[in-house]
Amino acid sequence: MAELALKDVELKIIKGEYLGVYEEKKVLFSDFAKDYLNFSKANKRPNSYERDCVSLNRHLIPCFEAKYLFEITAQMIEEYKIERLKKVKPASVNRELSCLKHLYTKAIEWGHIKNNFIKPVKKLKEPPGRIRYLEPEEIDSLLENCASHIRPIVITALNTGMRRSEILSLKWSDVDLRNHNLTLSETKNNELRIIPINDPLCETLNGLPRYFKSDYVFFNKDGDRLKTIRTGFEKAVKRAGIENFTFHDLRHTFASHLVMAGVDIRTVQQLLGHKEIKMTMRYSHLSPSHLADAVHRLGTNLALSKFNKNRKACKSL
Repeated sequence: MAELALKDVELKIIKGEYLGVYEEKKVLFSDFAKDYLNFSKANKRPNSYERDCVSLNRHLIPCFEAKYLFEITAQMIEEYKIERLKKVKPASVNRELSCLKHLYTKAIEWGHIKNNFIKPVKKLKEPPGRIRYLEPEEIDSLLENCASHIRPIVITALNTGMRRSEILSLKWSDVDLRNHNLTLSETKNNELRIIPINDPLCETLNGLPRYFKSDYVFFNKDGDRLKTIRTGFEKAVKRAGIENFTFHDLRHTFASHLVMAGVDIRTVQQLLGHKEIKMTMRYSHLSPSHLADAVHRLGTNLALSKFNKNRKACKSL
């Protein structure tokens, strides 16, 4: 029995384990962050990879580069959160925390550490998202002031609620003008989304020029995918005299007008491609009658109840 116990101890020493204690590998955070970014570039969408680069290279690596992975504790992360909140909003800090948590998940999967030391760290509470949308007269003004290459992109955003990256990645192979729909395969949630094409958008798409060397709907002079339209869009907004408005607010405009037109929240959620209904519920208050209608329907049903009929009969006597 003593010999068997000795062999068991020797085996655990070889594995780096003794009496339940593991010897963590001495992997510097800065070194593993480079490996993680290579993984991110190969497996995530370009926008997600760029966000990981910003989170790690600008903020997380400068803070933890001299630490081994197993040395970083939950308390250190809490202190990091406090310092970052002095400079940025909770949403920015949460994006960095998401990156860090996923990095540690991969470190465990790849055998660099055995425990997730920062798992107890919770994300910060974020205030309700900002909703800014255009009134009909503002939409007309914006479209009138858009340059010819910007206007079709804005019309697409207003009539589909697509994100900027989704619009700029749109290819003619995704457009079915015969059946009036767009098929989005490259989405934020990596889920297929089909959006109907209405008449204004159909007319706009039919009038677009095509580049024989490119399948992109919106392209640059070389036929490549447009990387940004920020400058052109901001100039159009300024010329239109519209304040406090970004390209993403076109998505809010699409959703807001759908709700105000009486479209149900579940349908709006599907069109926007929201994974969770709570994201779409931000727009519910824009329907001025949705709560009142619900209560009036209840009143109508109660009025037809046997109790109310009997009460009316008693009053008539």
